[in-house]
Order: sequence, then structure tokens, then C-alpha cells
Amino acid sequence: MGKYDDIMGLPHHQSDRRPHMSLQNRAAQFSPFAALTGYEAAIAEAGRLTEEFRELSEESRAVLDETLRILEEKKGERPEIGVRYFQPDERKDGGAYREITGLFRKVDAVKNALILEKTEDMPELLEIPLEYVTDIHPQ
Repeated sequence: MGKYDDIMGLPHHQSDRRPHMSLQNRAAQFSPFAALTGYEAAIAEAGRLTEEFRELSEESRAVLDETLRILEEKKGERPEIGVRYFQPDERKDGGAYREITGLFRKVDAVKNALILEKTEDMPELLEIPLEYVTDIHPQ
């Protein structure tokens, strides 16, 4: 005779005080534990690449200034232009170079920014600091 033969045929005990736990809740007890919350996000952020801002040469700056002067003369026509500019990253050093197409509105001397007008691709005015503009070309 075995050690547990006397209880082998009995039904499983069910508590009268506590409700039966569902299989899903029971399985959740054994789910992985994340002891380092935010660790994965921190690793992903550290691995995200940014570019360094490159200063324009005097010659490139002179060409850009001349392009801006010509655009100011034609601002009543709202010419469509392509702009390449540097966008600093909000969370870490560096940033990314972006390219956008929009309608030239003006150069804001007070804010020292290039202002592009609303288009279908750009739902609102875009102000790009002139120090970050690297190239302007007609579309």
C-alpha cells in the first residue's frame, strides 16, 4: 500500500472563503519580473544615433545669405523652396539633418529664423533658426 493511497480518489479542495483563481491570473504569477524598469528604454536611447552639427564655411554662408536676400525680394510671390537644416536632439548631444519643402514667407530678423508657410505636408508655420539652415534651393 502506498503512502497517499487514502487521498488519491478524493476531489480537489475548494475554499469556501476565496474565489477560484482563473487560469490566466494563475499564469500571471509566473510572468517574467522586470527588476530594472526602464532599462530597455535606456539602452534603446543610448543606441539611438545622432549627428554632430557642422558649421558652414564662409563661402557656403555667403551663398546662403545671397539666397536669403533674393528670397526676401520675391517673398510676395511665396516661392516654393527646399530647405536642409539641422534639428538638435531634445534628449542628447547632436541631432539630425532634415529636409523640408515649403512656401517661403519671410526671414524674421528678430527671431533670426526662416519662416515657411503652411502647406498640405506642413500643417502650421515652421520657424527654422538661421544658424541651423545649411542649404536652400528652389523647387
